[in-house]
Amino acid sequence: MDMKLLAKAIKIYDHIIDISAILAGILVLFLVVSVSLEVVLRYFFGRPTSWVVEIAGYILLYVPFLVAAWVLKRDGHVRMDLVLEQFSPMVKAVINVMTSFVSAIICFIIAWFGVKATVYYIGYQTPTVLMMPKSLIIAIICIGMFLLFVQCLRMTYGYLAGWEPREKKKGPMKEPERGL
Repeated sequence: MDMKLLAKAIKIYDHIIDISAILAGILVLFLVVSVSLEVVLRYFFGRPTSWVVEIAGYILLYVPFLVAAWVLKRDGHVRMDLVLEQFSPMVKAVINVMTSFVSAIICFIIAWFGVKATVYYIGYQTPTVLMMPKSLIIAIICIGMFLLFVQCLRMTYGYLAGWEPREKKKGPMKEPERGL
């Protein structure tokens, strides 16, 4: 693959996950404002809205899938450092490669089934006040998991790129860069 094309694809991907993180922030802000408005309308004016609780549930579904890849790129997910630090640098490298690759496979499988479920539910609506299209609700799962799949592959590549046999290196192994 052409390196310029790969660099451009990486830049586009990074823009996509940055935009999805910004969108998640906007959704959280909207959630705070709408729930606060709901509380005021319900308890002070006796006029609750019919849509806030439903939209809040959708936002709580969307936000984790929108930010997961962004958080992983910044190495913000939970790690078992206490356990990992007990191993040699070579064992740590092997564990990091294996966990990143297995995570990528799992994310791809979930994304694939998310696509299948999204396609299956095209034309169906939720039996709620807003009657939202079910496919629109489920689509975020395949989008978020695909972005996470790509980021896990980037991390796997980053761990592999920083993984050299000890004979070639002078001194102890360094922790590899994360991603491309």
